[in-house]
This record gives sequence, structure tokens and C-alpha cells, in this order.
Amino acid sequence: MLDWDTPRNTAQPTFIPSSSLADTTGLGSIDRSGGRVSVDEKAMINCRADVNQLLPLKYKWAWEKYLAACNNHWMPTEVSMQADIALWKSRDGLTEDERRMVKRNLGFFAASESLVANNIVLAIYRQLTNPECRQYLLRQAFEEAVHTHTFQYIVESLGLDEGELFNMYREVPSITDKAAWALRHTQGIENPSFVTGTPEADQAFLRDLIAFYVVFEGMWFYTGFAQILALGRRNKMVGIAEQYQYILRDESIHLNFGIDVINQIKIENPHLWTLPFQEEVRQMLREAADLEAAYGRDTMPRGLLGLNATLCEQYMHFIANRRCAQLGLSYVFAEVDNPFPWMSEAMDLKKEKNFFETRVIDYQSGGALAWD
Repeated sequence: MLDWDTPRNTAQPTFIPSSSLADTTGLGSIDRSGGRVSVDEKAMINCRADVNQLLPLKYKWAWEKYLAACNNHWMPTEVSMQADIALWKSRDGLTEDERRMVKRNLGFFAASESLVANNIVLAIYRQLTNPECRQYLLRQAFEEAVHTHTFQYIVESLGLDEGELFNMYREVPSITDKAAWALRHTQGIENPSFVTGTPEADQAFLRDLIAFYVVFEGMWFYTGFAQILALGRRNKMVGIAEQYQYILRDESIHLNFGIDVINQIKIENPHLWTLPFQEEVRQMLREAADLEAAYGRDTMPRGLLGLNATLCEQYMHFIANRRCAQLGLSYVFAEVDNPFPWMSEAMDLKKEKNFFETRVIDYQSGGALAWD
């Protein structure tokens, strides 16, 4: 974790022209006369050290998160979907409101994991000039692929309309609005000609990190987790709920990594964290909470499973305030209690679960199973 007690150097740094920076891709010509990398040369952005040299480590917290992520390895096909298939095919297994919620939920997540992965590979990895952080990003990119695989596995197992589910982010306004909001913050830095090195460009990169790590993964995913885990708490769709628990565990590390990266960039570049920019970030979190409240009203128009749109909006206010505190900002909403304290239990899922008891030996999709 970051040491927030370490005195910060608040002096304005000297800006280095991009032409004098080291190659940030790691694919440039080899400098045959280059000296060995020292820890002091390493930096989050605009680094002058060779990005191909992992050691010596500067940010041990990034390496520890990489190791933790590797220890959390799982695959969706290790989780049986048999009980979920039976319940979904049963006429009285789920209410119509529960079915609507499940499909909307899957529709949001199905494309969202790909949007996050695209942002990592096409934007963040290129601009984050630290090899141990890049090592974690490689692991995170794989996890996003596993999550996308999870939704494919669920959709195929339940025999759902794959076109409907995977295209929801372009057809359902409450989902489209969230995706469009996030993409607005990443389209500029995904441009191949975009480079950091100026205050404006560096702030654009920070803005993207906040949009995807703090909002997308750190706020918007949590309503969806609460919905599916609420089903699991009632012994419904237990296979999907188990997979969501593993995704939630992954996302918790993603969020913490992103927060640490953002805060480390702030320490190294205090000139970027201006009062106007801080207020812009707070406004981003307000907008994100409003968009999530609209999504809650769409997915749960009448309430279900002890959840309703009002409670989910309160949950978003609680989460948004938490994210503000993690970024060193004042709250954007009046202080509220967490309406879903049981969510913290879901984040404590132990890796030592005995997959031998639930492992799918011969995987069959819902369409291939015969039901008498």
C-alpha cells in the first residue's frame, strides 16, 4: 500500500519535452550505451527509464497486487450451472421481474468487460510507464478476458439470445448511457498520436483512469453484483452468483490498483491535482451516481429480493463518498449508511473453495441438455 505519511514534494517539476523522454513503448532501438536503471529513474508517467526492465522494483504494492491476482486464478467452467439451468427453465423458478433483472444485468456486464479490456490494452498500458504496473495490467487484461468468457458461458448455458444480451449496450438506454459516458473519457487517449508529457495530456490520462477504475469498475459494477448476489442469498441462480463472487474479488483488486496508481501519479505530479480538476473529478462521480440510479430504476422498476431503485441509489451515494475519500476528496453526497452491509461478506470469498465438489466434468450448455 502507499505510505501516505511520507512527506510530499510539492515543488513544481520541470517539464521534459517528449523528444527527450525514453522510449515508452519498449519497442524502440536499443541504447547500447545506456546505463543500468536505478529506482529513482522510475516513474508512473513520462518515465525516462527503460520500461523493459522490471527490476529493481520501485512500487512493491503493484507487484504484490500482481501476485495476489495470480493466486486468485479461476475459470468460469469450474462452476456448475446445472441448478441455474433447471431454475431458469422452470416455469415458476423466477419471477418476470427477476428474469428482467438477470438479463439486463448480464447485458450490461457482457460488453462492459470488453470496454474495460480495450481501455487497458489500447490506452492505459501505452501511457503507464512503469514495468511492475504493466505486469499487473497484463494480468488484469487476462482477467477481463476471463470475465467476458464468464458471460459467454452463462448465456450459452441458459440458452439465452446471445445477440440480445451482447448488444444491449447499444440498445438499452440505461446501459448505453453509461458506456457512452465512459468512452467519452477514453477516446482521446486511445488515439495512437496521443502522448503524455504536458499538463493537459497528463490530466486527460488521469481522467481516464478515474473514469474506468473509480467509476466503471469501482461504482457501476457494484449494483450488478448486489443484484445477482441477492439472488444467491436466496438460493437462486447459485452458479451465476458464485461466478460473480469471483469477479467481485478480482474487481476489488482492480479498483485498489487503480486508486493506488492515481494517488501515486498525484504524489509525483502535484501540479496536476489542481482545485478545478478536483472539482471536475467530484462532478464525474456525481454524474456516475445519477447514471447508475437510472440503471437501477430500469432494471428494478418494482423492486425485488429486498432491493429497489431507491436503496441502490443510496448504495451508490455511499460508494461514491467512499471513492472520494480514497482519492483525498470531500464527499459529493450527504453521508449515508451502507444499505447492503452483507456485500462486504461476498468480498471475503476464500480461494480455498473445493472446486472438486462443484467442478463441471463434462460441460454441456443449456441447449444440449434434455429436460423431462
